[in-house]
Amino acid sequence: VRIARKGIESSERLGRRRWVIERTMSWLTGYRRLSPRYERDPRNYLAFLGLAAAICCYKRLVRLTT
Repeated sequence: VRIARKGIESSERLGRRRWVIERTMSWLTGYRRLSPRYERDPRNYLAFLGLAAAICCYKRLVRLTT
């Protein structure tokens, strides 16, 4: 996240990436297993994180195509 310098950069463009990241994190925290980290093994946590991301993408694709 960058902060616009006065008179040099437009502040309209700076918040776009942040919104995408915050929205993605809010989608992923909707999965109960990911909110508190139950898994001791990081490989299991990353597997569930990938699964949650795939489910989010699938739901979005289904919504866009129907």
